Amino acid sequence: MCGIVGIVSPEPVNQQVYDSLLLLQHRGQDSTGIATADGSTFHIKKAKGQVREAFRTRDMRSLLGNVGLGHVRYATKGDAANESEAQPFYVNAPYGIVLVHNGNLTNTRELANDLFHVDRRHVNSTSDTEMLLNVLATELQGQISGLDLDPDQVFAAVSQVHERVEGSYAAIAMIAGHGLLAFRDPFGIRPLVLGRRAAGLVGDEWIVASESLVLEASGYEVVREVAPGEAVFVTTSGEFYSRQCAKEPRLIPCSFEYVYLARPDSVMNGISVYEARLRLGNRLADTIARYAPAGDIDVVMPIPDSSRPAAMQVAQKLGVEYREGFYKNRYVGRTFIMPGQSERKKSVRQKLNAMSSEFKGKNILIVDDSIVRGTTSKEIVDMARAAGANKVTFTSAAPPVRYPHVYGINMPTRRELVAAGRKIPDIARELGADHLIYQEVDDMQSAILEGSSITELEMSCFTGEYVTGTVTQEYLDWVERTQLS
Repeated sequence: MCGIVGIVSPEPVNQQVYDSLLLLQHRGQDSTGIATADGSTFHIKKAKGQVREAFRTRDMRSLLGNVGLGHVRYATKGDAANESEAQPFYVNAPYGIVLVHNGNLTNTRELANDLFHVDRRHVNSTSDTEMLLNVLATELQGQISGLDLDPDQVFAAVSQVHERVEGSYAAIAMIAGHGLLAFRDPFGIRPLVLGRRAAGLVGDEWIVASESLVLEASGYEVVREVAPGEAVFVTTSGEFYSRQCAKEPRLIPCSFEYVYLARPDSVMNGISVYEARLRLGNRLADTIARYAPAGDIDVVMPIPDSSRPAAMQVAQKLGVEYREGFYKNRYVGRTFIMPGQSERKKSVRQKLNAMSSEFKGKNILIVDDSIVRGTTSKEIVDMARAAGANKVTFTSAAPPVRYPHVYGINMPTRRELVAAGRKIPDIARELGADHLIYQEVDDMQSAILEGSSITELEMSCFTGEYVTGTVTQEYLDWVERTQLS
């Protein structure tokens, strides 16, 4: 999970890209980077940490140009602590290309071999983004004929990228002296939204970003989602081109975007994230009513912030009082995206404080958006008991996460998932909860898709079914071995 943005404007774009990354900060806190193009010259600044601490006034002054892109990183491939793994990545031929990427490639072993032995290209990091950049550069080089680059050549190159690359990817690239390219994988697993803003007599400004809230907050009109397999190309002068570049595209967006990752004020693939979370709460309330012992719930409490809409609906539908018992320190990052278990455990106590007046002597129903590793959930149950709770029922607005996620979310191995190989009563004992209730898979799918024309969701971490069709058990075993080494 990362956040990406790209802008073409008649005006300097450095401040716009910076402001957009602030709005996408929830999607990654490991590192950040901005690149701008001033004619055929690139200016790049990237650093570890969050946006506000990474860029200084002198950095912004050096980021010249009317075309730019930016990235906030949550590491799923490569070393999170290594600044050289931060995006964007750059390659000098053809023309010079800078690229940012949100997603995860699943055929990196094959790509590494082909890039070295066939394409004769050197990759200087462990990042699959640098691989994606070099595949694009190779294919673009093969399409160029004559003295200049035209959109047909760009789209032909993206078509070849789709043929070679497997997994999930939403990518934005600048081609020096030519313009901005954005494309999305043939399944549309990771999000990418297109926007436009009138710039008077000088033409339109164009933006592509991971979430619609970036466009709306900056005064852009949301034109549409970039379609699965589609590429859009905007020249430096603002001319817009688009083409479907995949042979059999299918829209199968990631369910975890709606459950946890995206901000609630975003609309993804025509689905309001906030309204989807309300519906998740409605479905979860029905399940709780079936399985929770009568009289064992005095109050419903959310784990702020992403579970709040679901918890409000649970309380309303069950006719139980809704209370805010956990106070959130907003200056600590999201615990799910912390790099290690010890960091996550320490961060829970720094991030949340249980107010004893809301817990003492009560039977508490805690609603969280999901349970992944169980580290955060166990700490929260312990905090509730320490604050005086009589009984603790823990509920998840998502189903049990039993399988690795290989499409851009950092849960690549079964050994780290608390639900893998365990029955629900066993998980409840592991978390220390009196009762544990999960959302049903079918309920999650119907809640997210209700009222939408979309018919499928990427739900592999809940079902073990991988939509790209090329993720084998041998591949999952290899990923686990590399994580352990």
